[in-house]
Amino acid sequence: MEDQTPELASLRKSYESGGLDESAVSPQPHTQFTSWFADAVAAGLPEPNAMVLATASDEGVPSARTVLLKGHGPDGFRFFTNHLSRKGRDLLVNPRACLVFPWHPIHRQVIVTGVVERLSEAESAVYFRSRPYGSQLGAWASKQSSVIGSRAELEDRYAELEARWPDPATSEGEGIPLPDFWGGYRVVPSEVEFWQGRANRLHDRLRYRRTDQGWALERLSP
Repeated sequence: MEDQTPELASLRKSYESGGLDESAVSPQPHTQFTSWFADAVAAGLPEPNAMVLATASDEGVPSARTVLLKGHGPDGFRFFTNHLSRKGRDLLVNPRACLVFPWHPIHRQVIVTGVVERLSEAESAVYFRSRPYGSQLGAWASKQSSVIGSRAELEDRYAELEARWPDPATSEGEGIPLPDFWGGYRVVPSEVEFWQGRANRLHDRLRYRRTDQGWALERLSP
């Protein structure tokens, strides 16, 4: 059968967006991120809070996946997951991570690098209770990253939990407790890079780097 794969060398796009200048950005990376995130939302990007989370094991074996940003502030970027998942196991032994926000339609990208802290049980419980009923059950049903025999095994487990904890919106159920194997993390940035696509691959890259005196702003070659 004839190979229908497009010629990869021809898959290119020229970025003609406006530039990114040191004089036009905030001295604080969180303020700059807040501004760019608002732009991504206003542009109608699907799930602008989707971010690639890269971790590594204690042996340096990397892995990456897409997760959702669930909060951000001067103290860092927050997400939630199963502590026993691959990323949870990585972060237990190597609490460092990199985040990438790939906002391709607006020719922008943000990269965050830093150490990772687990959120308190109280913080995790507040967010867990805000999740839809089905998502709460799903957190209990899935032994994330473990091998299962079939889809039916997962669905049977979900049905068992649904019978155990009926939807409090339609019954007198007391709600679903926070799993002891599930919770939140905060990536505390040491570096935050803002990437703006430009023509001829001469992209703008401004990096904030944490120092003892505060944030240093540097321009990187594309």
